Amino acid sequence: MIKFPFFFAEPTVTSNIYLDMLQLYAIPQFPEGVIFQQDDAPPHYGNIVREFLDTTFPQGWIGRGAVMAWPPRSPDLTPLDFYLWGYVQQHVYSERINDINHLKQRITDVIHSVTPDVPSRVWEELDYRLDVCRATNGAHIELR
Repeated sequence: MIKFPFFFAEPTVTSNIYLDMLQLYAIPQFPEGVIFQQDDAPPHYGNIVREFLDTTFPQGWIGRGAVMAWPPRSPDLTPLDFYLWGYVQQHVYSERINDINHLKQRITDVIHSVTPDVPSRVWEELDYRLDVCRATNGAHIELR
């Protein structure tokens, strides 16, 4: 399992900050032959990021501006979208938030509450979703 440090970027993540995160934390943990996938968030689309990914993954990567384009409107195929963000939101807002520091602490606590078995179960769910996508030839489907 690949682990990233969890931190809050002030005021927002830029392409330069995102590139640093990739170079310092993500890429060193990737097994050989991995195919990297990212969504269309603006920091992911910066020229410096795409040039780095083209060099780092000569076999290709998935995302905006890549040989393998990001599948549009496909949150059901992205574990962070179909699981993690909803989990975090549900648990963070299960209590009243008093200020920005309280919000940051709640987010940090919830992220740290994800146990090591959760990613395995999420990947099993992703495998199921990909099977459904293949079986329906990519047709629009509703997954719960």
